Amino acid sequence: MGTQELKQDLKEKIIEFLNLIDVKPEDIKDDQPLFGEGLGLDSIDSIELIVLLDRFYGIKIKDPKEGRKILVDINTMVGFIEKNRTL
Repeated sequence: MGTQELKQDLKEKIIEFLNLIDVKPEDIKDDQPLFGEGLGLDSIDSIELIVLLDRFYGIKIKDPKEGRKILVDINTMVGFIEKNRTL
């Protein structure tokens, strides 16, 4: 799976996993912050994203500080997935 396909796949999984009913994959920009002013996710969503990474990509994040560095935007998450995925 190439980078663009992975970005699309990740966006679709985020929307489905977090039940973002009114959001389409094309609404999420690759460099748009996922939290705060960007997509507007919160700390509960960050836990869900960590579960998503484990379930679909085989990536386990145990340190919340590491999670904060990874769950920045789609570009950052995809870069991390490409380097660390086991599934």
